[in-house]
Amino acid sequence: MSGRLTLSLDAMGGDHAPDIVLKGVQIARTRHPDVRFLLHGDEAVLGPMLARDRTLADACEIRHADGVVGNDEKPSQALRRGRDSSLWKAIQAVKDGEAAGMVSAGNTGAFMAMAKLSLRTLPGIDRPAMAALMPTQRGDLVMLDLGANAECDTDNLVQFAIMGEVFARTVLGLEQPNIGLLNIGTEDQKGTETLRQTSAILRDSTLPIRFHGFVEGDDIGKGTVDVVVTDGFTGNVALKAIEGTSKLYSSFMRRAFESSIISRIGYLMVRTAVNKVRARVDPRRYNGAMFLGLNGIAVKSHGGTDAVGFANAVCVAVDLGTHGFNETIKGEFMKVQRASGLDPETLERAANG
Repeated sequence: MSGRLTLSLDAMGGDHAPDIVLKGVQIARTRHPDVRFLLHGDEAVLGPMLARDRTLADACEIRHADGVVGNDEKPSQALRRGRDSSLWKAIQAVKDGEAAGMVSAGNTGAFMAMAKLSLRTLPGIDRPAMAALMPTQRGDLVMLDLGANAECDTDNLVQFAIMGEVFARTVLGLEQPNIGLLNIGTEDQKGTETLRQTSAILRDSTLPIRFHGFVEGDDIGKGTVDVVVTDGFTGNVALKAIEGTSKLYSSFMRRAFESSIISRIGYLMVRTAVNKVRARVDPRRYNGAMFLGLNGIAVKSHGGTDAVGFANAVCVAVDLGTHGFNETIKGEFMKVQRASGLDPETLERAANG
Protein backbone atom coordinates (compact mmCIF):
# COMPACT_ATOMS: atom_id res chain seq x y z
CA MET A 1 0.00 0.00 0.00
CA SER A 2 1.38 3.41 -0.94
CA GLY A 3 0.33 6.99 -1.52
CA ARG A 4 -2.70 8.45 0.19
CA LEU A 5 -3.36 7.07 3.67
CA THR A 6 -6.43 4.86 3.92
CA LEU A 7 -8.22 3.82 7.10
CA SER A 8 -10.75 1.04 7.50
CA LEU A 9 -13.73 1.80 9.77
CA ASP A 10 -16.31 -0.45 11.37
CA ALA A 11 -19.20 1.88 10.57
CA MET A 12 -21.79 -0.18 12.47
CA GLY A 13 -19.89 -0.74 15.74
CA GLY A 14 -20.74 1.18 18.91
CA ASP A 15 -23.76 2.41 20.83
CA HIS A 16 -24.55 5.27 18.46
CA ALA A 17 -23.30 3.96 15.11
CA PRO A 18 -23.35 4.70 12.26
CA ASP A 19 -24.31 8.30 13.01
CA ILE A 20 -21.34 9.14 15.25
CA VAL A 21 -18.97 7.30 12.90
CA LEU A 22 -19.80 9.52 9.93
CA LYS A 23 -19.91 12.67 12.05
CA GLY A 24 -16.59 11.65 13.57
CA VAL A 25 -15.09 11.24 10.11
CA GLN A 26 -16.30 14.74 9.23
CA ILE A 27 -14.50 16.16 12.27
CA ALA A 28 -11.35 14.10 11.66
CA ARG A 29 -11.16 15.28 8.05
CA THR A 30 -10.78 18.89 9.20
CA ARG A 31 -7.47 17.79 10.75
CA HIS A 32 -6.50 15.25 8.09
CA PRO A 33 -8.17 16.23 4.79
CA ASP A 34 -6.09 13.83 2.68
CA VAL A 35 -7.12 10.61 4.44
CA ARG A 36 -9.38 8.16 2.63
CA PHE A 37 -11.86 5.92 4.47
CA LEU A 38 -13.31 2.48 3.84
CA LEU A 39 -16.69 2.31 5.58
CA HIS A 40 -17.79 -1.25 6.34
CA GLY A 41 -21.49 -1.66 7.01
CA ASP A 42 -24.99 -1.73 5.58
CA GLU A 43 -24.87 0.08 2.24
CA ALA A 44 -28.62 0.78 2.38
CA VAL A 45 -28.05 2.77 5.58
CA LEU A 46 -24.68 4.34 4.82
CA GLY A 47 -25.43 5.32 1.21
CA PRO A 48 -28.18 7.89 1.93
CA MET A 49 -26.16 9.33 4.81
CA LEU A 50 -23.15 9.93 2.58
CA ALA A 51 -25.34 11.32 -0.19
CA ARG A 52 -26.21 14.26 2.05
CA ASP A 53 -22.55 15.35 2.20
CA ARG A 54 -20.77 15.29 -1.14
CA THR A 55 -17.40 16.28 0.32
CA LEU A 56 -17.54 13.41 2.80
CA ALA A 57 -18.73 11.00 0.13
CA ASP A 58 -15.71 11.82 -2.02
CA ALA A 59 -13.39 10.71 0.81
CA CYS A 60 -15.27 7.50 1.63
CA GLU A 61 -15.91 4.17 -0.02
CA ILE A 62 -18.67 1.90 1.28
CA ARG A 63 -17.90 -1.79 1.64
CA HIS A 64 -21.15 -3.61 2.23
CA ALA A 65 -21.40 -5.95 5.22
CA ASP A 66 -24.61 -7.70 6.17
CA GLY A 67 -23.74 -8.52 9.76
CA VAL A 68 -23.11 -6.53 12.92
CA VAL A 69 -21.39 -7.88 16.03
CA GLY A 70 -23.62 -7.07 18.99
CA ASN A 71 -22.26 -5.49 22.15
CA ASP A 72 -23.39 -8.48 24.23
CA GLU A 73 -22.11 -11.11 21.81
CA LYS A 74 -19.43 -13.44 23.13
CA PRO A 75 -16.10 -13.47 21.28
CA SER A 76 -16.50 -17.17 20.45
CA GLN A 77 -19.90 -16.48 18.90
CA ALA A 78 -18.54 -13.55 16.94
CA LEU A 79 -15.72 -15.68 15.55
CA ARG A 80 -18.15 -18.38 14.42
CA ARG A 81 -20.89 -16.19 13.02
CA GLY A 82 -19.29 -12.82 12.37
CA ARG A 83 -17.24 -13.38 9.23
CA ASP A 84 -19.69 -11.22 7.25
CA SER A 85 -19.81 -8.51 9.89
CA SER A 86 -18.61 -4.93 9.53
CA LEU A 87 -16.03 -5.53 12.26
CA TRP A 88 -14.45 -8.56 10.61
CA LYS A 89 -14.32 -6.92 7.19
CA ALA A 90 -12.77 -3.75 8.62
CA ILE A 91 -9.99 -5.84 10.13
CA GLN A 92 -9.53 -7.86 6.95
CA ALA A 93 -8.90 -4.68 4.97
CA VAL A 94 -5.82 -4.08 7.13
CA LYS A 95 -4.65 -7.67 6.74
CA ASP A 96 -5.07 -7.45 2.96
CA GLY A 97 -3.04 -4.23 2.78
CA GLU A 98 -5.95 -2.08 1.64
CA ALA A 99 -5.77 0.11 4.74
CA ALA A 100 -3.01 1.31 7.05
CA GLY A 101 -5.17 0.74 10.11
CA MET A 102 -8.70 0.34 11.36
CA VAL A 103 -11.00 1.79 14.02
CA SER A 104 -14.06 0.34 15.74
CA ALA A 105 -16.27 1.36 18.65
CA GLY A 106 -17.80 -2.11 18.76
CA ASN A 107 -17.59 -5.14 21.03
CA THR A 108 -14.14 -5.11 22.68
CA GLY A 109 -13.88 -8.86 23.26
CA ALA A 110 -14.93 -9.70 19.72
CA PHE A 111 -12.63 -7.01 18.35
CA MET A 112 -9.61 -8.46 20.13
CA ALA A 113 -10.44 -12.05 19.19
CA MET A 114 -10.96 -11.22 15.53
CA ALA A 115 -7.91 -8.96 15.31
CA LYS A 116 -5.70 -11.57 16.92
CA LEU A 117 -6.97 -14.29 14.58
CA SER A 118 -6.67 -12.19 11.44
CA LEU A 119 -3.65 -9.96 12.03
CA ARG A 120 -1.72 -12.30 14.35
CA THR A 121 0.55 -11.16 17.14
CA LEU A 122 4.22 -10.24 17.19
CA PRO A 123 6.71 -13.01 18.03
CA GLY A 124 6.86 -13.45 21.79
CA ILE A 125 3.43 -11.88 22.41
CA ASP A 126 0.65 -14.16 23.60
CA ARG A 127 -2.11 -11.57 23.76
CA PRO A 128 -2.57 -8.03 22.46
CA ALA A 129 -3.13 -5.34 25.07
CA MET A 130 -5.19 -2.16 24.86
CA ALA A 131 -2.96 0.85 25.50
CA ALA A 132 -3.95 4.50 25.67
CA LEU A 133 -2.65 7.84 26.88
CA MET A 134 -4.02 9.32 30.10
CA PRO A 135 -3.58 12.83 31.58
CA THR A 136 -1.48 13.34 34.71
CA GLN A 137 -0.01 16.21 36.70
CA ARG A 138 3.28 15.70 34.83
CA GLY A 139 1.93 15.21 31.32
CA ASP A 140 0.59 12.04 29.71
CA LEU A 141 1.28 8.43 30.61
CA VAL A 142 0.65 5.13 28.85
CA MET A 143 -1.61 2.61 30.56
CA LEU A 144 -2.25 -1.00 29.55
CA ASP A 145 -4.18 -3.28 29.53
CA LEU A 146 -7.47 -1.34 29.51
CA GLY A 147 -9.90 -4.19 28.94
CA ALA A 148 -8.71 -6.65 26.32
CA ASN A 149 -7.66 -9.37 28.80
CA ALA A 150 -9.71 -9.73 31.98
CA GLU A 151 -7.34 -12.36 33.38
CA CYS A 152 -3.57 -12.23 32.92
CA ASP A 153 -0.69 -14.38 34.08
CA THR A 154 2.87 -13.33 34.81
CA ASP A 155 4.06 -13.77 31.22
CA ASN A 156 1.27 -11.52 29.93
CA LEU A 157 2.12 -8.73 32.36
CA VAL A 158 5.83 -8.93 31.53
CA GLN A 159 4.99 -8.70 27.84
CA PHE A 160 2.69 -5.71 28.51
CA ALA A 161 5.52 -3.98 30.37
CA ILE A 162 7.89 -4.40 27.43
CA MET A 163 5.29 -3.24 24.90
CA GLY A 164 4.33 -0.26 27.06
CA GLU A 165 7.97 0.76 27.43
CA VAL A 166 8.54 0.57 23.68
CA PHE A 167 5.31 2.48 23.02
CA ALA A 168 6.35 5.25 25.43
CA ARG A 169 9.74 5.59 23.76
CA THR A 170 8.51 5.53 20.18
CA VAL A 171 5.24 7.44 20.53
CA LEU A 172 5.86 9.79 23.46
CA GLY A 173 9.54 10.21 22.66
CA LEU A 174 10.68 9.39 26.22
CA GLU A 175 14.32 8.34 26.31
CA GLN A 176 13.99 5.96 29.27
CA PRO A 177 10.41 5.68 30.55
CA ASN A 178 9.63 4.43 34.06
CA ILE A 179 7.42 1.34 34.35
CA GLY A 180 5.01 0.81 37.24
CA LEU A 181 2.91 -2.24 38.12
CA LEU A 182 -0.54 -1.29 39.45
CA ASN A 183 -1.23 -2.77 42.88
CA ILE A 184 -3.08 -2.10 46.15
CA GLY A 185 0.14 -0.94 47.81
CA THR A 186 3.76 -0.21 47.04
CA GLU A 187 5.27 -2.73 49.47
CA ASP A 188 6.83 -5.86 47.97
CA GLN A 189 4.53 -8.19 49.91
CA LYS A 190 1.33 -6.53 48.70
CA GLY A 191 -0.96 -7.87 45.97
CA THR A 192 -1.59 -11.23 44.38
CA GLU A 193 0.99 -13.91 43.76
CA THR A 194 0.89 -13.04 40.04
CA LEU A 195 1.75 -9.41 40.75
CA ARG A 196 4.57 -10.32 43.12
CA GLN A 197 6.06 -12.75 40.61
CA THR A 198 5.80 -10.19 37.82
CA SER A 199 7.50 -7.59 39.98
CA ALA A 200 10.36 -9.99 40.74
CA ILE A 201 10.85 -10.76 37.05
CA LEU A 202 10.87 -7.09 36.02
CA ARG A 203 13.18 -6.17 38.89
CA ASP A 204 15.69 -9.03 38.63
CA SER A 205 15.82 -9.90 34.93
CA THR A 206 18.11 -8.41 32.30
CA LEU A 207 15.24 -6.63 30.56
CA PRO A 208 16.59 -3.21 29.47
CA ILE A 209 13.79 -1.22 31.10
CA ARG A 210 13.49 1.03 34.15
CA PHE A 211 11.15 -0.70 36.56
CA HIS A 212 9.87 1.62 39.28
CA GLY A 213 8.00 -1.07 41.21
CA PHE A 214 4.43 -1.16 42.45
CA VAL A 215 2.22 1.92 42.08
CA GLU A 216 -1.23 2.62 43.49
CA GLY A 217 -4.33 4.09 41.90
CA ASP A 218 -3.55 7.65 42.93
CA ASP A 219 -0.13 7.40 41.27
CA ILE A 220 -1.91 7.43 37.89
CA GLY A 221 -3.04 11.03 38.33
CA LYS A 222 0.25 12.03 39.95
CA GLY A 223 2.22 10.79 36.96
CA THR A 224 4.58 8.84 39.23
CA VAL A 225 5.60 6.65 36.27
CA ASP A 226 5.41 6.90 32.50
CA VAL A 227 3.85 3.48 31.94
CA VAL A 228 1.28 1.77 34.16
CA VAL A 229 0.90 -1.99 33.64
CA THR A 230 -2.10 -3.99 34.83
CA ASP A 231 -4.54 -6.70 33.78
CA GLY A 232 -7.49 -5.76 31.60
CA PHE A 233 -10.09 -6.15 34.36
CA THR A 234 -8.34 -3.77 36.75
CA GLY A 235 -7.34 -1.41 33.97
CA ASN A 236 -10.86 -1.10 32.63
CA VAL A 237 -12.28 -0.46 36.12
CA ALA A 238 -9.63 2.22 36.71
CA LEU A 239 -10.30 3.81 33.32
CA LYS A 240 -14.08 3.98 33.85
CA ALA A 241 -13.59 5.34 37.38
CA ILE A 242 -11.31 8.09 36.08
CA GLU A 243 -13.74 8.96 33.29
CA GLY A 244 -16.68 8.99 35.69
CA THR A 245 -14.84 11.19 38.18
CA SER A 246 -13.98 13.65 35.42
CA LYS A 247 -17.64 13.90 34.41
CA LEU A 248 -18.69 14.18 38.07
CA TYR A 249 -16.45 17.16 38.76
CA SER A 250 -17.48 18.80 35.50
CA SER A 251 -21.12 18.56 36.58
CA PHE A 252 -20.22 19.92 40.05
CA MET A 253 -18.49 22.92 38.48
CA ARG A 254 -21.39 23.58 36.13
CA ARG A 255 -23.93 23.49 38.96
CA ALA A 256 -21.76 25.70 41.15
CA PHE A 257 -21.43 28.38 38.47
CA GLU A 258 -25.17 28.23 37.74
CA SER A 259 -26.20 28.46 41.40
CA SER A 260 -26.48 32.26 41.60
CA ILE A 261 -26.11 35.51 39.70
CA ILE A 262 -22.78 36.19 41.40
CA SER A 263 -21.52 32.71 40.45
CA ARG A 264 -22.51 33.30 36.83
CA ILE A 265 -20.67 36.60 36.78
CA GLY A 266 -17.67 34.88 38.34
CA TYR A 267 -17.78 32.24 35.62
CA LEU A 268 -17.52 34.92 32.93
CA MET A 269 -14.29 36.07 34.57
CA VAL A 270 -12.70 32.62 34.77
CA ARG A 271 -14.33 31.02 31.73
CA THR A 272 -11.10 30.74 29.73
CA ALA A 273 -9.30 28.95 32.56
CA VAL A 274 -12.26 26.65 33.22
CA ASN A 275 -12.48 25.69 29.56
CA LYS A 276 -8.76 24.85 29.52
CA VAL A 277 -9.22 22.53 32.52
CA ARG A 278 -12.30 20.94 30.99
CA ALA A 279 -10.50 20.29 27.71
CA ARG A 280 -7.46 18.87 29.50
CA VAL A 281 -9.46 16.19 31.34
CA ASP A 282 -12.14 15.56 28.70
CA PRO A 283 -12.26 11.73 28.24
CA ARG A 284 -13.07 12.23 24.55
CA ARG A 285 -9.63 13.79 24.07
CA TYR A 286 -8.02 10.51 25.10
CA ASN A 287 -10.45 8.24 23.27
CA GLY A 288 -8.76 5.68 21.06
CA ALA A 289 -6.87 2.75 22.57
CA MET A 290 -4.40 0.87 20.38
CA PHE A 291 -4.11 -2.90 20.46
CA LEU A 292 -0.39 -3.31 21.06
CA GLY A 293 1.26 -6.53 19.96
CA LEU A 294 -0.61 -7.02 16.68
CA ASN A 295 0.84 -7.11 13.18
CA GLY A 296 -1.32 -4.18 12.17
CA ILE A 297 -2.83 -0.96 13.52
CA ALA A 298 -6.12 -1.54 15.30
CA VAL A 299 -7.69 1.23 17.42
CA LYS A 300 -10.60 0.71 19.80
CA SER A 301 -12.93 3.62 20.40
CA HIS A 302 -15.13 3.79 23.49
CA GLY A 303 -18.49 2.24 22.60
CA GLY A 304 -20.52 5.08 24.09
CA THR A 305 -18.48 7.97 22.73
CA ASP A 306 -19.84 10.80 20.62
CA ALA A 307 -18.60 12.12 17.28
CA VAL A 308 -15.79 14.15 18.87
CA GLY A 309 -14.50 11.11 20.72
CA PHE A 310 -14.67 8.91 17.63
CA ALA A 311 -12.84 11.57 15.63
CA ASN A 312 -10.03 11.47 18.17
CA ALA A 313 -9.83 7.69 17.82
CA VAL A 314 -9.58 8.12 14.04
CA CYS A 315 -6.80 10.66 14.55
CA VAL A 316 -4.90 8.18 16.73
CA ALA A 317 -5.00 5.70 13.85
CA VAL A 318 -3.97 8.39 11.36
CA ASP A 319 -0.99 9.42 13.47
CA LEU A 320 0.13 5.83 13.95
CA GLY A 321 -0.23 5.05 10.25
CA THR A 322 1.39 8.25 9.05
CA HIS A 323 4.48 7.92 11.21
CA GLY A 324 4.86 4.17 10.87
CA PHE A 325 4.69 3.66 14.62
CA ASN A 326 3.60 0.04 14.38
CA GLU A 327 6.66 -0.90 12.32
CA THR A 328 8.83 1.03 14.75
CA ILE A 329 7.26 -0.75 17.72
CA LYS A 330 7.80 -4.11 16.06
CA GLY A 331 11.45 -3.32 15.40
CA GLU A 332 12.05 -1.88 18.87
CA PHE A 333 10.36 -4.84 20.52
CA MET A 334 12.63 -7.25 18.70
CA LYS A 335 15.65 -5.17 19.80
CA VAL A 336 14.50 -5.46 23.42
CA GLN A 337 14.12 -9.21 23.02
CA ARG A 338 17.59 -9.58 21.53
CA ALA A 339 19.18 -7.31 24.15
CA SER A 340 17.56 -9.43 26.86
CA GLY A 341 18.61 -12.72 25.32
CA LEU A 342 14.94 -13.73 25.15
CA ASP A 343 13.63 -16.48 22.92
CA PRO A 344 11.36 -14.67 20.43
CA GLU A 345 8.72 -17.37 20.90
CA THR A 346 8.34 -16.93 24.67
CA LEU A 347 9.23 -14.67 27.56
CA GLU A 348 8.92 -17.38 30.19
CA ARG A 349 12.65 -17.39 30.90
CA ALA A 350 12.83 -13.61 31.47
CA ALA A 351 13.43 -14.05 35.18
CA ASN A 352 16.67 -15.92 34.48
CA GLY A 353 17.98 -13.28 32.09
